[in-house]
Amino acid sequence: MAKKIEIPNFTDALASLAGHQFDVSGTKDGSGTGAKAFQIRKYGVAAEIAAAPDGTTMVVKRPGWLLGGEISRLVDRGYQKFLKTPKLEIPATADHLRSIHEFNEELKEAAGASSLYNESLGTTSDRYVYDRVKGRE
Repeated sequence: MAKKIEIPNFTDALASLAGHQFDVSGTKDGSGTGAKAFQIRKYGVAAEIAAAPDGTTMVVKRPGWLLGGEISRLVDRGYQKFLKTPKLEIPATADHLRSIHEFNEELKEAAGASSLYNESLGTTSDRYVYDRVKGRE
């Protein structure tokens, strides 16, 4: 018989995150839905989460390294991954990627989200930009 997976509600997920040494603080509405968003931080990485309409947890801003107080995006340019904010861009190191990956796995576990095989193998990027195909149609 299939095992029923219990997905925690948003309040339980916040309590679980705080219990796993995540720093949790309220932020302005980042989702555009009027829901109260929370920024969670650990290992120098942060993400914003909010309650979904069904009471579960939704990620408003994907996990990223904190650069200048902003959550960076991970950009893959084929030869190197970069951490990018609107004002700053730096090459991502192995330590950055390891921290983002560990943060993401712990966030999924606390929120009751499924962990996908390809994402569990390593860090995935928000955006892929390859210079060899620039300008192609």
